[in-house]
Amino acid sequence: MSMFCYQCQETAKGTGCTVRGVCGKNAATADLQDLLIYTLKGISDIIVKGNVDVNSLGELNYEVLNSLFMTITNANFDDGSLENQIRKMVSYRDELRKTFDVEDLHNAATFELGSGDSFAGNADSVGVLATTDEDVRSLREMITYGLKGMAAYTEHAYNIGEVDLDINKFMYEALAATLDDSLTVDDLVALTLKTGEYGVKAMALLDKANTSKYGNPEITEVNIGVRNNPAILISGHDLTDLEQLLEQTKGTGVDVYTHSEMLPSHYYPFFKKYDNFVGNYGNAWWKQTEEFVTFNGPILFTTNCIVPPRKEEVRDRIFTTGSTGYPGCKHIVPDENGVKDFSEIIELAKTLPAPEEIETGHIVGGFAHNQVLALADKVVDAVKSGAIKKMFVMAGCDGRMKSRDYYTEFAEKLPEDTVILTAGCAKYRYNKLNLGDIGGIPRVLDAGQCNDSYSLAVIALKLKEVFELEDVNDLPLAFNIAWYEQKAVIVLLALLYLGFKNIHLGPTLPGFLSPNVANVLVNNFGIAGIGTVDSDIELFMA
Repeated sequence: MSMFCYQCQETAKGTGCTVRGVCGKNAATADLQDLLIYTLKGISDIIVKGNVDVNSLGELNYEVLNSLFMTITNANFDDGSLENQIRKMVSYRDELRKTFDVEDLHNAATFELGSGDSFAGNADSVGVLATTDEDVRSLREMITYGLKGMAAYTEHAYNIGEVDLDINKFMYEALAATLDDSLTVDDLVALTLKTGEYGVKAMALLDKANTSKYGNPEITEVNIGVRNNPAILISGHDLTDLEQLLEQTKGTGVDVYTHSEMLPSHYYPFFKKYDNFVGNYGNAWWKQTEEFVTFNGPILFTTNCIVPPRKEEVRDRIFTTGSTGYPGCKHIVPDENGVKDFSEIIELAKTLPAPEEIETGHIVGGFAHNQVLALADKVVDAVKSGAIKKMFVMAGCDGRMKSRDYYTEFAEKLPEDTVILTAGCAKYRYNKLNLGDIGGIPRVLDAGQCNDSYSLAVIALKLKEVFELEDVNDLPLAFNIAWYEQKAVIVLLALLYLGFKNIHLGPTLPGFLSPNVANVLVNNFGIAGIGTVDSDIELFMA
């Protein structure tokens, strides 16, 4: 095989992409990403064995986060960008090795880069299949994927100015541990749960960063129609990029629309002062190949999820920044003060037609933990009176597979005395359905981005207190979660660490779970897949 990758839900045949990624990355790109991860493990090996103080590492702490983020599914397809990052990280690694005289280092801390055409060939022996034991491989990869998701959330917090080096320290320890052949399966299971613990810390850190700077999300109606002005579409998750774009487009006559996971930015009070911040355009990430054509204006990717564009004309309108990259697309880098110059995007927008309208109306969101807890009395009364029989957490990711129609049908068929709690782009399967409300409480409560799954956990734990329950699993609460990539992995591990059980995961269970590791999750945590809509609703409602 020319590559091997099974980190996302859509991996070929549910077992692994071996020729070209379903996401669109080719074998060379996959190899470069494997090599970048291997380099980070080597760095971590030196730091852990050398007992290096994380506080002394400066920019390296951020660069490790960025490197992990670059390898998340649909984030970076640009081989040149990946090669440059590998060289940068190898330089950091070699400097660490000179500074700290550490014995018994792993090969990851000492290998030498090739050059030219052989550059990606270095990855042949360092990828996923380099670990031969199936169960050890499964757990090492699950930990690594969790760290990728954790890195994404921690980097967003860094960009706002919130830093917790204890998280960085754990990430070095966990990366180094994936090289340690002395660790047993039980050791790795324990490390997997510890990864979930630090996932909670990372999401809490980002929640603090977002709400401290932009205010607590509040109930908001978001326009999904268009105006007759030239416009820029911003996609991804990074709110600091959105803030800079809105500041630079003020008074220019250029409107700004959100796309996919950027939708929840409308819920923050801070962004409501911009009169050119118009609404949301389109749906989940995977529909961009159609919706970018009709948008007409430039698109700014702040993070994943990029789908390789089918048309050259669309690619010429795509800009990337941060951890993202795509061949042939202009990449915006910050200056020494962290400021990004979006003037080229703005000037291009002025020359292009206004977006074509693809839908009209509004969608409602803003139900993060602060807002829902403000309504706690109303929710508690509705549960106690029987008006709300059950709450369903349907957070997570959307994707292209036809089997994901299950989630739309599931939402449509749920009894009218149930409420859906959601976060992440999975919401696009049902957030435009007319499901009504229960005593003024909307039946779909959108907490925000995938990282705002933290909000849903906070809400559940608070309700456990209010109802004076010993176990959060005694709440009238069920989990039916869709997953796609590595941020969903860290959310799942965080939920398991917090004690949530009997989570149903779909549309398929991860390909990176070996049968034995899957059995551990089933037996210890009640993890299950999905069945038919009718049978699952009957099971949940029982």
